[in-house]
Amino acid sequence: MSSTDLAQLSASGIARRIAAGETSAVAVTEACLARIEAREGAVRAWAFIDPDLALAQAHACDNETPRGLLHGVPLGVKDIVDTHDMPTEMGSPIYAGRRPSADAACIAQVRAAGAVILGKTVTTEFAGSFPGPTANPHDLTRSPGGSSSGSAAAVADGMVPAAFGTQTGSSILRPSAYCGVIGYKPTFGTYNIAGVKAASQSLDTLGLHVRDLDDVPLLTSVLVNRPFEPLAAPPTGPRIGVCRTPLWDLAQAETQRAVEDAAARLAQAGAAVRDVTLPEHFARLEEVRILINCYERSRHMLNEWRDHRDALSDRFRTVMQAGLDAPYDDYVAAMRLTEACRQQSDGLFDDLDVLLAPCVDGEAPVGLEDGGNPRFAGFWTAIRLPAVSLPTHTGPSGMPVGIQLVGRYRDDDRLLQAAKWVLETLDA
Repeated sequence: MSSTDLAQLSASGIARRIAAGETSAVAVTEACLARIEAREGAVRAWAFIDPDLALAQAHACDNETPRGLLHGVPLGVKDIVDTHDMPTEMGSPIYAGRRPSADAACIAQVRAAGAVILGKTVTTEFAGSFPGPTANPHDLTRSPGGSSSGSAAAVADGMVPAAFGTQTGSSILRPSAYCGVIGYKPTFGTYNIAGVKAASQSLDTLGLHVRDLDDVPLLTSVLVNRPFEPLAAPPTGPRIGVCRTPLWDLAQAETQRAVEDAAARLAQAGAAVRDVTLPEHFARLEEVRILINCYERSRHMLNEWRDHRDALSDRFRTVMQAGLDAPYDDYVAAMRLTEACRQQSDGLFDDLDVLLAPCVDGEAPVGLEDGGNPRFAGFWTAIRLPAVSLPTHTGPSGMPVGIQLVGRYRDDDRLLQAAKWVLETLDA
């Protein structure tokens, strides 16, 4: 295969070809590095790339007995996740040149399974809203979304087959939708976040950006330590609830069309599709998620606030001040509401496999300053449900517009199986 073809392979495809002796870890890594060399000056997805270090890892893979499912597979890592051999700077001058002494738990896991850590991808400042330099690879004048900007852009541009992201509101699903890749935010707590710079202990979730849905169970099997089983679509159409949410009127026309078109085509293909109306108090979920985010983030970041306030962006200082000013009683009330809605959400799935909901406001915004509206995915992050963004539609400018599938709490496997059926049906 040519280097271009190798760079376009999925993580699963790379693992299979290396295991079969059809290619090597070095060849794949060289292909990814060639793509980065050709495109990084425009896309700017990487906070740190050292070709020699990446190739040294790949050579080590080719010179040893395969250690695990990810043998020789290159991965990108959001730059709030610690890596012992690369800087972790968190999108802030405060941590310029910082070298952690140990890997985050997720990095130790994938290294043990044979992965090559290709480099660190750009994050917004402390995974907040102040953007980094990354551009959308489909249109360099547009935002890639945040906060996992570099991870989504690098995967979309063929620089790496998969990358880690994190989500406090919509930071995995939104950039994935804007960049036209698959974003997976598992049920809160599924992947261990030790060694990840925290924003909110009640919301932060480690997840994935991939081009092929089959890569999600492959990586998950390593990250949760269970046997790998290939993803299979259900034999019959899933039961899908169309949940426009109380945010529907904030969605642009292309997002509304994507949801309605998907619902109609999936029903025609054999899915059992019906509308779902949420209880009235669910309407406050995104409002209280923002409060929780500000409150908890302001406590996590007190050291930076005290000692490095001048190095924080104006946007970040605004969030910090809002959190510091928030009364504790309001925070407790917000947590109680999210907990009540989470428990009640089980009832939404009594006769449903997944919910179909808007994922983003519309196409990626023009300009790099606006990361887009976080509310559509943040709504479900507030109650810790698993969700996946699927690149199924385009908008009036030809840019990607994703749809969102939401699963029952701790029912990620069913969500992914339904997502495979949905993708296969809408791509047919």
